[in-house]
Amino acid sequence: MTKLLALVICGIMLIQVIKPIGWPGLKRRGDFWKLAILAMAAISLAAILGHWT
Repeated sequence: MTKLLALVICGIMLIQVIKPIGWPGLKRRGDFWKLAILAMAAISLAAILGHWT
């Protein structure tokens, strides 16, 4: 699950660098770092939940 999540978010980051998505807070190309922080949080949460089950 974490590998798939990482691939999806990396794809979104690549799209953000090429052409900004335009979502609130993601208006500029340089905002891809916000997606990186979101990715780290989501992958950490998925890993923690995976260890508890």
